[in-house]
Amino acid sequence: MSAQSVHARSVPSGRVAYVDGRYLPHAGASVHVEDRGLQFADSIYEVCAVLQARLMDEEGHLDRLERSLASLDMRMPLARPALKLVMREMIRRNRMRDGLLYLQVTRGAHRRDHPIPRDHRSTLIMTARAINMAAVEKRRAEGIAIVTLPDIRWGRCDIKVTGLLANVMAKTEARKRGAFEAWLVDRDQLITEGTSTNAWIVTGQGVLVTRKLSHNILAGVTRLGVLAALAREGFNAIEERVFTVEEAYGAREAFVTSASGGVIPVVSIDGRIIGDGSPGPATKRIHALYSQFADAAAQS
Repeated sequence: MSAQSVHARSVPSGRVAYVDGRYLPHAGASVHVEDRGLQFADSIYEVCAVLQARLMDEEGHLDRLERSLASLDMRMPLARPALKLVMREMIRRNRMRDGLLYLQVTRGAHRRDHPIPRDHRSTLIMTARAINMAAVEKRRAEGIAIVTLPDIRWGRCDIKVTGLLANVMAKTEARKRGAFEAWLVDRDQLITEGTSTNAWIVTGQGVLVTRKLSHNILAGVTRLGVLAALAREGFNAIEERVFTVEEAYGAREAFVTSASGGVIPVVSIDGRIIGDGSPGPATKRIHALYSQFADAAAQS
């Protein structure tokens, strides 16, 4: 069997991708061989959840996309209204009910050279795929295991670049150890965030703790939604601050947030049971509040 036929079998039929104004069969979509996103990871991305054919936290994702692009002196490939139209057309063409919409903006194709070119024409890429909601809900019902690993990423984790090799290596090591996710730990033994999630704990006193935004972590859109949902509820026992691995071990509850999973409970860290080893009441309540908040925003 040829490599080409193996690749064709690995790509689900019927999927549609978008590349610079063209809707293309997923298997045949491509960019220029000297695209800077390919050669230098000179690109930004976003992942938006789609639930019941509706984009979740859309404005938050587009706000962060614009911030990330501005941080790298890159231009938006389309005005926001036009970009929204393409996003909805991708959902329609892929007949997607529950899934993930992936957007990537690169600095485009240029002769390979390290200095950033003065002028560029951004490349816009979108793909869409379904997600197994039964598997997501199983993780939510049972909780997940976490391991801690050294944070070896670059110093601007607040910019959502596609250079994710350190994240990928940590996620892979977590899976090898039988965990679903890794929480990354800096030189001071402080937890920064997960490889693709934000990290939260509930202390023994019932205080919700998550790391304050800085260059060290990504400003998670779901994280922002959770804080907004809690503020609307009048819940103010929240501390945005650093916390240690040892503090996490002793937490009453812990959970992660992400666009792909919403709020997912953590029931063990490095093999140490959190709470009673099952998803706790605070985490369940926070998930319910966030879901109501995000669903209302998606319908507005």
